[in-house]
Amino acid sequence: MDHLYYGCAYYDEYMPFDRLEKDIQMMKDANINVIRIAESTWATEEPRCGEFDFSHVERVLKATEKSGIQVIIGTPTYAIPPWLAAMHPEVMADTHRGKNPYGARQLMDITSPIYRYYAERIIRKLMETVQPYSHVIGVQLDNETKHYDTCGPHVQKRFVAYLREKFGTVEALNRAYNLHYWSNAIDAWENFPDVRYTINGSLAAEFEKFQRSLVDEYLAWQADIVRPYLKPDQFITHNFDFEWRGFSFGVQPDVSHDKASRCLTVAGCDIYHPTQDHLTGHEIAFGGDVVRSIKNGQNYLVLETEAQGFPQWVPYPGQLRLQAFSHLANGAASVMYWHWHSIHNSFETYWKGLLSHDFLPNEVYKEAATIGADFKRLSPHLTGLQKKNRAAVLVSNEALSAMKQFPLPDGKTKYNDVVRWLYDTLFSLNVETDILFPSMADKLPSYDLVVVPALYAAPESLLQKLSDYVAEGGCLLASFKTGFTMEDATVYPDQPPHGLTSCFGIGYSLFTVPENVSLTGDDFSLEDDERKASVWMELVTPTTAQVIAHYDHPYWHKYAAVTRNTFEKGTAYYMATMTSPAYARQVLSLALQEAGLWGPEQTLPCTLKKGVNALGHTVRFYLNYSQQPVSVPYAYGAGKELISETTVTPGQTLELAPWGFAVVEENA
Repeated sequence: MDHLYYGCAYYDEYMPFDRLEKDIQMMKDANINVIRIAESTWATEEPRCGEFDFSHVERVLKATEKSGIQVIIGTPTYAIPPWLAAMHPEVMADTHRGKNPYGARQLMDITSPIYRYYAERIIRKLMETVQPYSHVIGVQLDNETKHYDTCGPHVQKRFVAYLREKFGTVEALNRAYNLHYWSNAIDAWENFPDVRYTINGSLAAEFEKFQRSLVDEYLAWQADIVRPYLKPDQFITHNFDFEWRGFSFGVQPDVSHDKASRCLTVAGCDIYHPTQDHLTGHEIAFGGDVVRSIKNGQNYLVLETEAQGFPQWVPYPGQLRLQAFSHLANGAASVMYWHWHSIHNSFETYWKGLLSHDFLPNEVYKEAATIGADFKRLSPHLTGLQKKNRAAVLVSNEALSAMKQFPLPDGKTKYNDVVRWLYDTLFSLNVETDILFPSMADKLPSYDLVVVPALYAAPESLLQKLSDYVAEGGCLLASFKTGFTMEDATVYPDQPPHGLTSCFGIGYSLFTVPENVSLTGDDFSLEDDERKASVWMELVTPTTAQVIAHYDHPYWHKYAAVTRNTFEKGTAYYMATMTSPAYARQVLSLALQEAGLWGPEQTLPCTLKKGVNALGHTVRFYLNYSQQPVSVPYAYGAGKELISETTVTPGQTLELAPWGFAVVEENA
């Protein structure tokens, strides 16, 4: 990609009147150079079975071809038309809640042969339509694909075949998951019960893993369909999303991003986040770190993010610019808004685009125009940004599923809360990270620090790789709930953390819920309320580990809460309870110093991100997620601040406005 992409989703089909030429001109005025079309309107493209109408698609393609705006085509398969559900109600997913009724999107069974037949037909017809247009730069497969909890008879038969291939015999399956408990032992494969009602957490976790594999297969199937239609310079992408908590939050429970992305030439994502007083940059960074990491550091596409979004997300002046450059700072090659205009009825009426319902230039659109101008001007300096991070966070869909089956006692704190507890702390310390999945564990030796949140379920091989990483000189920090069960949520029959007792120099047999428990014995200057233990506590006994903190409690005081252990050439830290962010910051600061990652940037009053651009120059982004102005010392080589085009020298102070930023490119 030789330039930055700046754009939006565009739906000519949704317009209350014809304004295509006006929209194109307004896009050009804002320096928008790419739009995404077609992914949402199967019923418009095939209004009746076998009757195709791509006039809206071709109309937009002709207008953009003339204007010089490039296009990403989305396959329209995530929202089926009413006629398909009426003709073939069996394509609707049968889930844990029962059979889906028609109405919303993403309610079909992605494994259904009947659904696949009609989906392939519309994909091929669409690709034949768009193939002649040279300004189509790529294809987005489907949209925010997940397995949609499909678990009807067809899927369950496939699951039984999967188990049969994995275990061979029902006796082996019964032993592996202890199905003898409560008389759940299976006598024959044909008598395998409906997995939706299992009381066995291991079997349920295995089914979730299987469901995730359906997404891998589905996206690969679509990629195989579109690939023959593409020219060598056209890419295949997908807009991965994340666990949704009213915004993009954590590891996606229903997709293994590392595996599902293998069929793509360029990874993409949708990142939505709070703004106004709640803009922190955390979600922008986390989502970007995931999607950049799954394709070996390749620049990725932000295919959707908000311009206005929900009413509570309308950005303060300057925030839209800060958000856009935050994506670039993380390694993004594009920023694209959902969407251009605000629709006038139906489900997302109040999810607003760049333009409001009146279609007039507003303050958000005007600010977007300044971003487009800067992207165009600065493309040679900000394209191809490569990041060489020295810290990584290891996440796991298997651990997420296992903790779903066996949740923490408070019923509120989930796996992704533990992930974000440690990830956000690293972010606050200006530590840029890659995100590793278990399939990427061979990359562990390339990092100076690896942080492992709640690796509750893990195979022996992964735990051995973590131990080897420390033995060879790495610095590891893990939280409670690490190394407790096998990958399928079967508890290891020895002292936890399994396979890591020597590495961490600890062991424990007891665990409980902290009530009126604080941490003590450390050298940290913290307030009393910052010392509270919460959610979960393991009563750790050190063997070779140094105790950093004990529990401040009349009965639990003899047990360790935080430890540090020297193991062969490396060091391992263990946090046996969930702490406040302030306390985690102190522990992670120790680990960073141990790993040789401590420097002046760890105490800056703003967020700092860096990379090397296509010209071979180091570029640093100073990002102020605050409504207060900040002064930041510049401590690196002489260069240029790209936004203002002013010279920057070592020792100079950078002044960042509220929600402001600076981008400094060092001289060669």
